[in-house]
Amino acid sequence: MDDGWNLQALLPVLRAALANFSITDLVLIAVNSLLLLFSQPIINLFSHGETRNEVQKRRLHLFRVINLMILLLVLFYSLFLPLASHSWVTRVLSSLLVAYLGYLGFHLINYLIKRRFGREREVGGSKVIAETYNSRLLSLLTAIFVFIVVLISVVQIFGFDSLLQAGGVIGFIGVFLALTQSSWAPDIISGLIILNSKLVEEGDVIEFSDGERITGMVFKTKVFHTEILNLINNHRIMLQNSRLRQQTIHNLSKFASAKGLREVLSFKIGYGVEEAAVRAMFEAAAEEAIQDPDIPFDEGMEVDVKPVEAGDFAVLWNLYYHTKDVRHLHRTRQLFLGLILKHAREAGIGLATPMQCELTGSGGPVAAPLTGDRHAQTAGETDTGAPQPGAGSGPAVGPAGPLLRR
Repeated sequence: MDDGWNLQALLPVLRAALANFSITDLVLIAVNSLLLLFSQPIINLFSHGETRNEVQKRRLHLFRVINLMILLLVLFYSLFLPLASHSWVTRVLSSLLVAYLGYLGFHLINYLIKRRFGREREVGGSKVIAETYNSRLLSLLTAIFVFIVVLISVVQIFGFDSLLQAGGVIGFIGVFLALTQSSWAPDIISGLIILNSKLVEEGDVIEFSDGERITGMVFKTKVFHTEILNLINNHRIMLQNSRLRQQTIHNLSKFASAKGLREVLSFKIGYGVEEAAVRAMFEAAAEEAIQDPDIPFDEGMEVDVKPVEAGDFAVLWNLYYHTKDVRHLHRTRQLFLGLILKHAREAGIGLATPMQCELTGSGGPVAAPLTGDRHAQTAGETDTGAPQPGAGSGPAVGPAGPLLRR
């Protein structure tokens, strides 16, 4: 009985409250309630290709805050402040509605532009729609057009009808942009140049020097900056587009041949090791690397072993190989180097740079290894004092003598 009485007493209050709402107010409440309810799937739709959760969360919070502000202003205006049509509440509400419609319209148009003019690429194992020069340029033009329309509408809503008042507001914004153009214009122009050149695209692995040698993957080229994932230290780098364009960039993802990126490992091996043994050791390591699933070598990949320099005590050998998995370039190099060290130990080939000195005897200069305790050896004796065949018997130059080579 009490519940029925309470309901009957509440119905007149609800009817009186609803009578204060116009058709426009009810439409605004219904539309904003639906937008607030389905805000998550709407943001996911507009953020197609975005892989950063923090970006979607920021957009979602902004979307919901604007919805709540509009709902609260409509309720405040209709229930608690029935003012005239030119009140400040109406103007604020209308300005928010215009800005909100501009925000939604820009993101909808930008989504359609990226779908039409963007390029689908694979970044971090997932497919995203990357920006291109055409999509970025059209997005900037759309943003400028929407901003001008929203600005003129807000100026009209707040009653700046005269040319002097409207020109003052627009002129103030124009002067502000002109004074700050050195901070944002070079980055926007450089971003457009980077996208138009197509030499650095999202998902590419690049190397550049910015105080130190950096190897990273281009994650996203934005309006003012480029985000790069450092593949060595596993962190993000934010670099201004104008500063990135000034760097000498090595794009490791742009191959000069179908074999992939050509890498080289260098080793110094003594003259006492035969050439056939060196080549056999490197080829055996390469065959095991191809069979290893952790090393991304293509089946049938061949290594190229060449001597490139004849030094005083050792020959410099270069081992050339190709790989297409540039994102795991350093891990591939480390694993392959480990296999080479393993096969070098099995073959009895030392990869340490030999150190030698010359000892002068009556038979002429004789090369002898420089031992750890640096005791001199005669030209005709070993460490144990055993005579060497064909060696001279003259006096040796010990540690106090001249060290010709080391």
